[in-house]
Amino acid sequence: MIAENIETTTQALPVMEAFYTLQGEGFHQGRAAYFIRLGGCDVGCHWCDVKESWDINAHPKLSLEQIVEEASQYQGRLAVVTGGEPLMHNLEELTTALHQAGFETNIETSGVCEQVTGAWDWICFSPKKFKKPNPEIYAKAHELKVIIYNQSDFEWAESFAEVVSENCMLYLQPEWSRMETMLPEIIEYIKNNPKWRISLQVHKFMDIP
Repeated sequence: MIAENIETTTQALPVMEAFYTLQGEGFHQGRAAYFIRLGGCDVGCHWCDVKESWDINAHPKLSLEQIVEEASQYQGRLAVVTGGEPLMHNLEELTTALHQAGFETNIETSGVCEQVTGAWDWICFSPKKFKKPNPEIYAKAHELKVIIYNQSDFEWAESFAEVVSENCMLYLQPEWSRMETMLPEIIEYIKNNPKWRISLQVHKFMDIP
């Protein structure tokens, strides 16, 4: 299991890339954000647009001090930790260091790992069909973001809407390569099921990271 590889303390993490941009998806869309993309993932989404993040050993390990120092060069104080699957790593020390530097901490996770480590101001839970999530994530998620690739994904999305907390924000997002086909379907679905909101990858429309 992934959790068996989680160290009890972590002073360095494999960073595929880190960059300052605007959050393009979900509840925090449009906010200036520093993204920290960690290496390592075994979920295996065939439509993943960052497959190069999957190999945990393919990326340099950076110290927490270096990660936070580089993030602090920018004016924004929203840090988004993503992947890969970031919870393959123990993120307690990272979130502590980010908070000490004045950052708000957000994470996007598939929820498949056995431990939800770190102190998070916002958890975006984005489940994937390729691996079942750990039910621990349901009560902790602030945002449920389900990628819609085909018609059957609506029913699958509802199965998670039933188990997350009542305060969890619910989003449906078309998979980018299926935008033209699925966007009209999502619009109609939300009109008939208004508990949901739409999430679009607006950073791709703006041609920014």
